[in-house]
Amino acid sequence: MDFTFTEEQQAVVEAARAIFADVEPDGVPSPALTPGAVAEDFDRALWSRLGDADLLGVLIAPEHGGVGLDAIALCLVLRESAKVLARVPLLESSAAAFAVQAHGGDELKRKVLPAAARGDLVLTVAANGRTGHDPADLAVTAQRDGDSWILDGLQTGVPWAHNADLVAVPAHTPDGRTVLALVPRGHEGLAVAEQFSTNGERLGELRLEGVRLAADDVIDADGAWERLRDLLATGTCALTLGLGERVLRMTSAYVSKREQFGHPVATFQAVAVQAADRYIDLRSMEVTLWQAAWRVSTGADGALPTAGDVAVAKIWASEGVRRVVQTAQHLHGGFGADTDYPLHRYHAWAKQLELSLGPAAAHEEALGDLLAAHALG
Repeated sequence: MDFTFTEEQQAVVEAARAIFADVEPDGVPSPALTPGAVAEDFDRALWSRLGDADLLGVLIAPEHGGVGLDAIALCLVLRESAKVLARVPLLESSAAAFAVQAHGGDELKRKVLPAAARGDLVLTVAANGRTGHDPADLAVTAQRDGDSWILDGLQTGVPWAHNADLVAVPAHTPDGRTVLALVPRGHEGLAVAEQFSTNGERLGELRLEGVRLAADDVIDADGAWERLRDLLATGTCALTLGLGERVLRMTSAYVSKREQFGHPVATFQAVAVQAADRYIDLRSMEVTLWQAAWRVSTGADGALPTAGDVAVAKIWASEGVRRVVQTAQHLHGGFGADTDYPLHRYHAWAKQLELSLGPAAAHEEALGDLLAAHALG
């Protein structure tokens, strides 16, 4: 395994940094002071710039108008986006488009991929199930009816559900298989109720009652949902890493300037040790992220299925980012809770990412199941 990034991946990082350099984390009202959503829509202007820079088609093949890179490149872009709390559905739209490219039919690819690469078509994914703790693919049923599929069920906490053009909805069939349905926003039988995330973003509760879709709009290839879920979880780890890195940098700058007893508090041993511990957390988050992204990108064999490396990365991401933001709040003192200072926003985003697609405990349980099912050594 080689963690050296290719020239193409490094070029993507430079392009992302140039675009995100102008993004202000305080661009919307504070979630601490806003009873509802901080905004009705995502940052469309930023989305347009990402499309112009070809960063919305990182995973999409050149024949469909994309760049044709891999999950590692996408994670590099997501890492940069989280440093400025970029409010765009980059992970969800990219992951759903990848599922279409990898497993969809020719007609679905033609309809979705070029528009997604340009940013004209926005996709999201219903990945939280009914409660956020149960499997998403068991929350909706899919019944074949001639040349159509009929969907019934409920999905909660769907990001960007009110603004995306298509929602990728996993569903289970009577014979125990999982399909992935691309449901248009506003489709007959689909109702979307408003929910709010910890970081103040607008989510959707999707209720599907007799939603009828053409067979071309449903991906029934084996493993499509599992691959999409692994990519979503790995991308969430990348977002978590970028956020944590920015928070530790903010903390380092603050304690270097803040003085007590005539000395910067950064020179105090207790402060230095806490910051060093959080740096170790971030490096552990990073190495497990790239291991998972490498497995997702290459499909390389390992002692455990790819889901095992993804679970390890998500455990470190969830636990690590929680410790990073808690230490940052502690070392900032009361200043960290000041709503005129952006740290409280990072704390809210960290909590949202920590729990997204399952907290550490859920992935520890999944990892335990994998270890029990696969003999090691």
